Amino acid sequence: MDVNLLESFMLDLKPIKIVELLDKYIIGQEEAKKSIAIAIRNRYRRLKVPKEYQEEIIPKNILMIGPTGVGKTEIARRVAKIIGAPFVKVEATKYTEVGYVGRDVESMVRDLVEVAFRNVQEEKMKKVEDKAYEEAIKRLSEIIYPYPSSSNNNPLFNLFNISSSNVSVPEDIKLEIDSKRKEFIEKFKRNEIDENMVIEIDVESKPVIEAYFIPGTNQTFDQYGIDMNELFSSLSPKKLKKKKVRIKEAIEILKLEESKKLIDLDEVKKEAILRAENLGIIFIDEIDKIVSKGEVGRGPDVSREGVQRDLLPIIEGSVVLTKYGPVKTDHILFIAAGAFHISKPTDLIPELQGRFPIRVKLKNLTKEDFYNILKKSESSLIRQYVMLLKSDEINLEFTDDAIYKIAEIAEKLNTYTENIGARRLHAVVEKVIEDISFDIDKYRYKTIVIDANFVEEKVKDIMNVEDKSSVYII
Repeated sequence: MDVNLLESFMLDLKPIKIVELLDKYIIGQEEAKKSIAIAIRNRYRRLKVPKEYQEEIIPKNILMIGPTGVGKTEIARRVAKIIGAPFVKVEATKYTEVGYVGRDVESMVRDLVEVAFRNVQEEKMKKVEDKAYEEAIKRLSEIIYPYPSSSNNNPLFNLFNISSSNVSVPEDIKLEIDSKRKEFIEKFKRNEIDENMVIEIDVESKPVIEAYFIPGTNQTFDQYGIDMNELFSSLSPKKLKKKKVRIKEAIEILKLEESKKLIDLDEVKKEAILRAENLGIIFIDEIDKIVSKGEVGRGPDVSREGVQRDLLPIIEGSVVLTKYGPVKTDHILFIAAGAFHISKPTDLIPELQGRFPIRVKLKNLTKEDFYNILKKSESSLIRQYVMLLKSDEINLEFTDDAIYKIAEIAEKLNTYTENIGARRLHAVVEKVIEDISFDIDKYRYKTIVIDANFVEEKVKDIMNVEDKSSVYII
């Protein structure tokens, strides 16, 4: 594994810096952010030690314990985005023990590799973007000014995939058409071509089937590392279909096709596997839901414990076959999370507990936390709604006391009804601006100042929380 592969993602990202970046989006939960920052930095440190020790240093997987809406998933997702790591979130309840109908646990690794492949492919296509754009303009000129008797007119050329460049054309006609193509390319680059002009282009028509099931089983060929789509496409000739599009759309379609031609797919697959193995993060949510509750060996508890045992080899380290090649899971970072309201982390099977040595407990959010989430976080709900309504020429201004009042209401509702954490803010803010958001014409071109009184007026029908029977749950 090349150290340079990680350096581009993690340059100067010391644990303190990672936490600082997370602080922009997640309020509080310092212990969880600290633990994940150390785990991320340890992956980089591992690649700096002598090669003979690298395989021995395994990631310290993390178990996050806390109620819904306190930031468990967001911390993992944000840190993956910060370092550019492949990331997938899965729910433990969607998996079943081998032999039962449902997804097998190895599919989470295949999903991770799929994400890594797309990431690498997009990066490499971005590097050849300029060259692909030039080739796309050239192809566009060839479509608009084809040679006579080209594949546009002769169905045999389409059948045998013969390009117009292979057709014999008289020299004088060829020079004339080449001149027109050159003139078109120059005009296109000067933005002198009407982008809304409609043209007809050939696009590849390749049916994609997501999963080929092995006859008589609920398993797919992908599970054995066989890409059936690629196999069938190599056995049959490419099918083209005519499509009418505007020039603006045509150039994007052609640019995408040319980008794919300019990159080496084998290299993309190789790098995708390396990233998945050494950078990949798998977030397993609701892990507490696969803890046995009843008498062992009866009913659904058999399957729950079976899922835990199926998870074990994946987390301990094994080889999973994917359509891009075999993937070792030894150095993938696993982060599990659960509320553990009914069960306890110690109810997990001992072997699985041992694979999550780092445990962090996330705290319930207070009104001060809610206030900071609305006021200070980079992607706060207040900023989102201000920008959304600005698109309809409505100017929203939230006073400081209005933001605090929203935070206070959210905390109160979480206390007297179901505690759903920061997700409660979505419901409260939506209720506050519901009328403004609905009656656009009434408020367009106006500045609406939302203060504490405005908030109280809009949510008064949900504030009688002392009498739980009359609570209007939002």
